[in-house]
Order: sequence, then structure tokens, then C-alpha cells
Amino acid sequence: MESKNRHWLPILLLTLLIVLAGLFYLRNPVAPATATEQPVTILELTGPIAVPEAELSGLGWHGETLILLPQYPERFGEGDGALFALPKADILTAIDGQTPLTPAVIFLNAPGLKDSIPNFQGYESIAFHGDQVFLTIEAGEGTDMHGYIVAGEISADESKITLDTSNVVEIPTAFPSDNHTDEAVLIMGDSVLTLFEINGATLNSTPVAHAFDFELKPTGTVSLPNIEYRLTDAAADGNTFWVINYFFPGDTDLTPKTDPLVEKYGEGPTHAQQDQVERLVEMTYSPNGITFADAAPIQLTLDGDTARNLEGLVLLNDQGFLLVTDKFPSTLLMFVKKP
Repeated sequence: MESKNRHWLPILLLTLLIVLAGLFYLRNPVAPATATEQPVTILELTGPIAVPEAELSGLGWHGETLILLPQYPERFGEGDGALFALPKADILTAIDGQTPLTPAVIFLNAPGLKDSIPNFQGYESIAFHGDQVFLTIEAGEGTDMHGYIVAGEISADESKITLDTSNVVEIPTAFPSDNHTDEAVLIMGDSVLTLFEINGATLNSTPVAHAFDFELKPTGTVSLPNIEYRLTDAAADGNTFWVINYFFPGDTDLTPKTDPLVEKYGEGPTHAQQDQVERLVEMTYSPNGITFADAAPIQLTLDGDTARNLEGLVLLNDQGFLLVTDKFPSTLLMFVKKP
């Protein structure tokens, strides 16, 4: 009998430790990671792009070159206008030494495209797959909005982008919404994904990403979680991607009853004081569905009550992110370090 008791004693002690550990966890649950605020470094731009009228709307990497997309390329030069380019090496130097950056011009060749789309409102986002380029287009008036995707090629010397104007594909609209279409494009595996701008729970009950192959043939949709405010660009990062999640206080129709990300992770000090929201949210991609990554959003340290209309996003190596604004408050190229 004594030997049997000795045999069961370690098991009883282990069971007791597990019960005590469970009681401790219930009394002291592990808190989720807290949202952090990261300072913003403004990189000085010079040349024709450094004016509010540039109205930058997207960013994309072509190899080691950052491509900056104006919403209205025709404002720059003749014909179909131009995009702009910055070498990554120059950007890294500017971050270290705060030297001005003067982007080179990339001429756009898209004959007749602008005139072929009723109520053309410009280009919204850009992504690259090798030398192939994908752009989304916004068109319409009021709540009668239409989004499109078009593909093309960038020349080997990065002096010209030529779009295939014979293959412009309309993206199904999630719901009628004033001045909102699919605002972001990114490459995940062998899919080109576009993301609608408004995905809040009370406005868009079943948000999805639209998927295309590299020939722009629709391949279905991928479920997307509800995310409040606006989603204005995305950047792939392996099997995850980051999105810009922005709120301008004047957009009262986008004010949610609750913000689940704030409820879970909290707010940084400047976000707690201001109404605008400027943050980067990480998501995990699977062909079966997109989910939030198990990580707190990165909130940008706000500039007082000045809302920066964030429109373009890319990752910069493992260091952090590059973002651009449109004309509000002006044309800004910004670097945000990863926490």
C-alpha cells in the first residue's frame, strides 16, 4: 500500500500545480500586446512632385526602385503624363542624413484609357510582379462609383510604363458609397488582390478581397475581417500584409459605434487626445480567408489636430515603412520605423 501511495504522489502534486496555475491565470490573465505609437520622419522631396497638386495615391517597389503614383499622372508632362521613381539607396541615405530627394520621371503610356472610362477619377494604387505592373482606377460620381484594374509593363530602364488599355477589368463594388472603390492592390502568391476602402461592421457586413490572376481574370473573392474607418493601401510582407487604416474626423458617416482594435489594444497618447486615426494594421493571408495577425496596430504619432491623408504604403527592408499623403496637408513622404 505504501509503494502505491508513493507512485501516485508525483501525479497528485503535478495536478495540484496545474490547478494552481489555472487559478493564477484566471486572476491575472495575460494582457494582449498594447498598441504603440511610432514617430514619423518626413523625407524632403524636391522637383515637380513636391506640390500638393501631385496628389500621390500609391507606392510600389520595382526591384530596388520605389515608384510613386500620382492620382492624376496627366498633370505631369504631355500625353498621359508621368509617375516618379526613387532608388532605395537614396531613400536610406535620406533617412540617415536628411538629404533632399528628387524623384526621376517615368513616362506613362496609356493611350485613350482616361477617356474610355466615364467620370474617370484617377489612379488609386500600384503593385509590381517582376516587370508587370497593376493599377487600380476610380471612376464615377456620387454613390455611383466604379473601380477598375489594369495591367502593363515597366521598361527595363524604368523610363516608361505602358498599360494594356485593351484589358481594363471592372471590380465589383461592395456597396454604393460616395467616392469609395477598391483603394488597394497587392500581390499575394499567384494572386492579385484588391481591397475595398470601406469595411466597417455597420457599413459592409461581408467584406472581401477581389482576386485576379496575372492576366486579370477574376478568380473569386477572399473573406476579409471588418475593419473600421478607411483602408487606403496595402503592402505584402511574406504571408502577411499591412494596410493603412485612416480616419479623417470630417468623415462622420464612417464613425463607428465601437472600434474593436482600440478595445483590444488601447490607444497611444496622441491618439487618445485627437479624433483622427493613423495606423498600420497587420493581416494574415490565406486563399481561404484573411484574418487579423495576432499583433497590435502600429499607430503613428499624430501631428496635433492635423490629419494626414495617408494614401500609399510599402515596407522598407526590415526597418519599417514608407508612406505618402495626397494633398492633405501637403505632399509628404514619410518613414516610420518598426517598433
